[in-house]
Amino acid sequence: MAHRFLKCALFSLLFCFVALPARGWDDVGHKITGYIAWQRMSPAAREEVIRILRKAPEDSHLSAFYMAYGPQSDDVRKREYFTMMPTWADIIRDRDFPVRQKKYHRSNWHYSDTFWRQVNGKAEIITDKEPGGQGLVKLVEFDKVLRDASVADPEKALAIAWFMHIGGDLHQPLHTSGRHTDREPNGDQGGNLFLLEPDGPPTGEYRYTLHWFWDSIVGRNIPFNDARSEQDYLDHVVRSMTHRYTFESVKDDLKLGDYPAWRQESFELAVSDVFSSDLARFKEPSDEYRRNAYRVSERRLVIAGYRLGETLEQIFGKK
Repeated sequence: MAHRFLKCALFSLLFCFVALPARGWDDVGHKITGYIAWQRMSPAAREEVIRILRKAPEDSHLSAFYMAYGPQSDDVRKREYFTMMPTWADIIRDRDFPVRQKKYHRSNWHYSDTFWRQVNGKAEIITDKEPGGQGLVKLVEFDKVLRDASVADPEKALAIAWFMHIGGDLHQPLHTSGRHTDREPNGDQGGNLFLLEPDGPPTGEYRYTLHWFWDSIVGRNIPFNDARSEQDYLDHVVRSMTHRYTFESVKDDLKLGDYPAWRQESFELAVSDVFSSDLARFKEPSDEYRRNAYRVSERRLVIAGYRLGETLEQIFGKK
């Protein structure tokens, strides 16, 4: 009975976390990349990653999300834990846990912006400003931590969580773009200042921005049905996406370890597909724009999952 109560309480806590405003890919996006990455890992790599994650510092709460009991098999339990783990870097934003938030949250690790402006319909890089955000820098650093046998498991656990989260975020085009305009002379904060609702005072708690449009794109195109479990929902979405973009069809494009190339791909998509000629401020995007945005996002999520899973397999699979 006590176990059942604890489980319900923890699920309630998790619901509160995922109900927070989305940043980067929202929790659905990050769980998709985590799920796909898990599929690319061997049993040996999975066991080692789970073992390390459960050694995370207690005050990070990262290890607390592993359910050590319940009706699931061990394999399902570990998969669900790993699938949830890429969302940890957003969970720790919660100011209701100030000690954890202060110690572990790093807002500028979620993006790596190139500053640019449109001139005569083309992208012109602003060269007198350093790229904004530490996403790319930290992704490279965490890769090294994961490969370093001398690093203790608690530090490596945090590195795995951050690596999975940042790796996913940098596949979202607006996490690599800081577009400068007359209206936003210092950059548009990854599309957070680009409104898709009428200009004027906010009508709700949150604004309908271009960044939110791209972050939440999966859930808006494939709504969650309360009649199914979250795991069934993820199964359905991942099967659909990986059927359309199989590993064999994209394996030559993975560029494992070439993190600047991952970011550059996203930036080029921001220029060509996010800020396309038919996008306008203060207006709903057209149906054609919506369809293309989903196609772009779907491929980015899948290839992120393949890349992250193959990287963890390289590091933690049996040599």
